[in-house]
Amino acid sequence: MASPAASSVRPPRPKKEPQALVIPKNAAEEQKLKLERLMKNPDKAVPIPEKMSEWAPRPPPEFVRDVMGSSAGAGSGEFHVYRHLRRREYQRQDYMDAMAEKQKLDVEFQKRLERNKIAAEEQTAKRRKKRQKLKEKKLLAKKMKLEQKKQKEGKKRERKSFCRLQCESLRHQQQYCQY
Repeated sequence: MASPAASSVRPPRPKKEPQALVIPKNAAEEQKLKLERLMKNPDKAVPIPEKMSEWAPRPPPEFVRDVMGSSAGAGSGEFHVYRHLRRREYQRQDYMDAMAEKQKLDVEFQKRLERNKIAAEEQTAKRRKKRQKLKEKKLLAKKMKLEQKKQKEGKKRERKSFCRLQCESLRHQQQYCQY
């Protein structure tokens, strides 16, 4: 069994290489340093901060304990309570107005996106139709050219065969028919 003194002795830690102190002069250098530090150990998980949630005012209380009365004789401290409640209510109303405006802008943006998407699809369809038309026109022209070529070859053959027939008939006449 090992003695307690022997088990507490640890092997010496490997010494880290001293790194030169680099002070970034601009944002690009700072970003470069951060990337280099991340890429030194690619197996290590990268901390990605989550998006901070938007500030929202506290909801109004369901039960109000300190109800302001309409009786005279409110103390000097009541004004500060009233001022705080009023400020909080104005903040809440401003927040609700801002959220309504944001939602309105989001809806308008989505509508504009949809309109742009439809316009782009129409333009694409129009261009596709034009390309298809040109393709068909080229194909038709190619077919017509082939047909004309065949017709010319056919006429040449007909002429050749007609000429052969004439030549043969002339030979025949020359051979057998002596005038």
